Amino acid sequence: MLRKNPKLQYSRYVKGGAKVFLAVEAVLFAASYGIWHRMNTSSDFRLYMHKNYPWILGGYYRIGESFSSHPKALQIRELDMTLWKQEGKISSDA
Repeated sequence: MLRKNPKLQYSRYVKGGAKVFLAVEAVLFAASYGIWHRMNTSSDFRLYMHKNYPWILGGYYRIGESFSSHPKALQIRELDMTLWKQEGKISSDA
């Protein structure tokens, strides 16, 4: 007669935990891509980030300056500041 070996109980929890981990990672990746896309396409969203989360915007600028060779990408920080000051959205001493 064949003997049936029972499955270990912890393997079920490991598989379930791995699925949850991958799902959470996918959601966080999608959210970070969405935020990056909005910062990359909207000056108004970058202004919102400047006022509320300047450390995130600083990281966005640093990454863009590090990895891009396009001249506009290297000047986007200065262009944003100049535009916001001209429109009166930020003070001149910022």
